Amino acid sequence: MSSRPEAGASAGASEQQALTRELHGLVSWYTVGVVAFIVLLAVLEQLGLSRLWIGLIFLMGTLALYATIGILSRTTDEVEYYVAGRRVPAIYNGLATGADWMSAASFIGVAGTLYLSGYSGLAFIVGWTGGYCLVALLLAPYLRRFGQFTISDFLGERYGGVLPRLFGIAAAILCSFVYVVAQIYGVGIVTARLTGVDFEVGIFLGLGGILLCSFLGGMRAVTWTQVAQYVILMIAYLVPVVWLSVKQTGVPVPQAVYGYQLEKVTAMEQSLIEDPREIEVRKAYALRAEQLTEKLKDPARALRQDRRAAGQQLAVLRANAAPAREIAEAEKALAALPRDAQAARQQWSQALTQAETKSRPLNGMPLHGQAFAGNPQGSPAEQAEFELSRLNFLALVFCLMVGTAALPHILIRYYTVPSVRQARRSVAWSVLFILLLYVTAPALAVLVKYEVFTSVVGTPFSQLPEWVAAWNKVDPSLLSVTDINQDGVLQLNEMTIGGDIIVLAGPAIAGLPYVVSALVAAGALAAALSTADGLLLTISSALSHDLYYKMIDPAASTARRVTMAKVVLLVVALAAAYVAAQRPADILFLVSAAFSFAASAFFPALVLGIFWKRATGLGASLGMLSGLGLTLYYMAVNQPWMRSVLGITRPVDLWWGIQPISAGVFGVPLGFAVIVLVSLLAPERDKGAAELVERIRYPGA
Repeated sequence: MSSRPEAGASAGASEQQALTRELHGLVSWYTVGVVAFIVLLAVLEQLGLSRLWIGLIFLMGTLALYATIGILSRTTDEVEYYVAGRRVPAIYNGLATGADWMSAASFIGVAGTLYLSGYSGLAFIVGWTGGYCLVALLLAPYLRRFGQFTISDFLGERYGGVLPRLFGIAAAILCSFVYVVAQIYGVGIVTARLTGVDFEVGIFLGLGGILLCSFLGGMRAVTWTQVAQYVILMIAYLVPVVWLSVKQTGVPVPQAVYGYQLEKVTAMEQSLIEDPREIEVRKAYALRAEQLTEKLKDPARALRQDRRAAGQQLAVLRANAAPAREIAEAEKALAALPRDAQAARQQWSQALTQAETKSRPLNGMPLHGQAFAGNPQGSPAEQAEFELSRLNFLALVFCLMVGTAALPHILIRYYTVPSVRQARRSVAWSVLFILLLYVTAPALAVLVKYEVFTSVVGTPFSQLPEWVAAWNKVDPSLLSVTDINQDGVLQLNEMTIGGDIIVLAGPAIAGLPYVVSALVAAGALAAALSTADGLLLTISSALSHDLYYKMIDPAASTARRVTMAKVVLLVVALAAAYVAAQRPADILFLVSAAFSFAASAFFPALVLGIFWKRATGLGASLGMLSGLGLTLYYMAVNQPWMRSVLGITRPVDLWWGIQPISAGVFGVPLGFAVIVLVSLLAPERDKGAAELVERIRYPGA
């Protein structure tokens, strides 16, 4: 009797090994093909192929590749659509998870954050990488052993009743939607840069690629598309940083030698702090900050004065028959004034913040190698600033770690492997593939900063490279320059550069061939598309499987449920594209907000659901609601963009100085406390839930 299961297990293992060997061959040939494609385009560029065509070929070629995989992987089978048939080998699930994880925030944002924030930006690398340790230890094996399709499935089965499942659906949609908006925003930036189309058009071009990857084949198509995308995005990330390393140091291992460049950057930072022209620029911005502060005391009166002065200037120019160009500029200046006092207050407040930042040394950036702001040995004010900076660093690390361990689109990836053992191995592979980027990002940030300091700062405005104007056209908030001291030479504080373009503009900043810039843009597109695919599938599954099938129509056929999932996916994708077109906030904030939402909503309920038999459905529901509610409240009253959307004007009220990006640091403990307290007050234990916990944790018992 026992030989049959053993024979079945042996046959299954043999099939899995054969599939893995076949995939090794396919991925090897695919990687060779990608490299050959890049080399071919590099040769064609040298032969005169235009930048526009190179960008279009990269864009259309990669989108066509992903679409082909999506079409070939199309399915109407429920298990294939939701969990890829549960037969993805661990190494390839690790590759897919790596691509799923390498969102626009990781690919575009991490190096940019390190460029702007220096040491404190390492919170993202430490938090995100550490989160996978929590996934491996606390969640992935147990959720795979549970064997369902979604996180809401687990909550519904473990806690029973409607509320835990319903709150799980709502939380999954919220954190995934916020996250996917950030990815589509990144898609818009990249597509606009590659093709020259408007940002909004770029969003919908990229959206077509997202839908072709996930619409027809669900998780099956998304998995194999993500494997292909990982290869492209890692080649794209490594090529320019290795090239920069060779150019600057002669060593092709940037991770090992960028410390030498950091020493040079540190010396240049001190030189820029003491540079007379930089000091002149900082004084000009300090004067502008004083003027804006005066205007904000009475915006209505200041606006009337500005309109009167602009109108008088225009009238003088017209009366004196000034050149048409001067008259047009005066008309433009008059039209650009705020429409009313409220708009003036908002516009001038933003300008004041920027002026105050630019009145500080190094364009408001901290010293790159300095651990935290302030000085633990300095004045009381400097000591307080140091403690606050360190506290915010630790709070952000906590939110990112716990949020990583609770993101639905990451956790459901471990439903796709054949066994619990494969789930554990898959986490290990995921960490390895993710670390390849994360150990490279700090090097890229330092190498690009060195290039900016040596090759861009100090350049006459008339000789600025083409990429400055190109990125200003894509989005002035990403890059702009202003000759505020009228000396005709660009100073560091006259340059406004957003972290979201450090990676994308890095090759151009370094003077590399355009094909490398297009390659990096294609890599960023792959990163954004891969994560967007997984997130849209998570939202679609929450609505079609968890809500429609599990709660509304349990008798629905498999074909109907899969069709419903595809329709929902299309609607959600269009909604996310519309929101992204409004440019709601920077990519990194949107992503970090999603982590705080996931951490406060899911982590307490999942961990206690697995490791504490006494946890009840009512406790889990109230814990999820209270933790997520507190996180949302703290962000709404303190985060600038959310305050403007909600019309909140009362002063910002930071608890212990914690920034709103780390709001989950309050929601997670509250969630744990509420679940424990409410569960302890319950009159008796749920025997069925206790048995489920035993089965998940001790399958052989």
